[in-house]
Amino acid sequence: MDRRDFARATAATIGLAAAPRMHSRPHSQAERIVIDGLDTSIVNEGFLDLVATGGVDCVHKSLDSVPTYAAIYAFLHTQRHRAVPAVSVREIREAKAQGKRSFIFGVQHANLLEAMIPKNPLGTYDTMSAGLQTYYDLGLRIHGICYNVANIFGGGCLDPAVPLTRAGHWLVEEIHKRRMLLDVGGHSGEQTSLDALTMSSGVPVVCTHTNVAAINPNPRATTDRVFEAIARSGGVVGVTAISDFHVRSIKTYKAHGPVSPQATLDVHLDQYDYLKKLIGVDHMGLGPDFVWGWGETFNMQAESSVTFPPEALSNGPAVTVKDYENISKLPNLIAGLKRRGWSEPDLDKLLGGNWLRVYEKAWGG
Repeated sequence: MDRRDFARATAATIGLAAAPRMHSRPHSQAERIVIDGLDTSIVNEGFLDLVATGGVDCVHKSLDSVPTYAAIYAFLHTQRHRAVPAVSVREIREAKAQGKRSFIFGVQHANLLEAMIPKNPLGTYDTMSAGLQTYYDLGLRIHGICYNVANIFGGGCLDPAVPLTRAGHWLVEEIHKRRMLLDVGGHSGEQTSLDALTMSSGVPVVCTHTNVAAINPNPRATTDRVFEAIARSGGVVGVTAISDFHVRSIKTYKAHGPVSPQATLDVHLDQYDYLKKLIGVDHMGLGPDFVWGWGETFNMQAESSVTFPPEALSNGPAVTVKDYENISKLPNLIAGLKRRGWSEPDLDKLLGGNWLRVYEKAWGG
């Protein structure tokens, strides 16, 4: 069975049919849908328990190759009484109404498409287009460009001056053509992100998971220029809970040594206050990038890492913010924001309303 046959068979099995467009509705606290805007945690029964404890209704799960789709669909089938895949806002709402959690799927880079052409020195856009369609048919709805370093499409956050390439322009057009949501900033470099935003007129563009470079100049953080351009597009910025992105940088890593101190919840909350002032609460969301369940499989040795140099990430397992170590601790974040004067309407938008708005705008319902 080739990729297209597999995609069609998988889509038919899980019911990935196109959904009618829904009209936007106001988000009161009573109907609040809470969205974890980016998570790379291992999805198993323990993770579903954490999601339920945190009061989350929908998780944007970062996936990779075709086998990862097969694995998560197989798991969700065994848990269909409590969790389902979704490809539309309507399906997210339906899952909520049924007391179930929903999962939407994204990829943080376009390296998978690039990998489809190296064996053919005359590789064509048709090859990558077919691959992108395969992933769309499997349920992919959010798509990035680079993962920290440059690829054929543009520059990563370690190559901030590299522009969007000719292939990158093609990629952005293809993503919009399929009504997927374009994800820039964070892993993608500043110039590539700005170029992609410039050619995305009339379409919301997001950054699913990043931190504020103006507060802490970690290479993985994003500049105000990109934040403001995302807001002008009508998009949303998600804030990660990765500790190092709050405290480790080119200015601090030598003093910290191989491992930086764990960031506090207050340091994390400062990022929300900053972005609220810079771009407004209408353009903010959760994007914690939790890595629960990875354990020792994530054991960074930054001195030899291509994608995360010593000024970006500590050695050893990834560490998240104190008291916000996984999605079950979301109530701590909410309580902290309330102490800082965030209103219920503000929280409605931050916790899910803004993500729902851009999903619906991009996907059509």
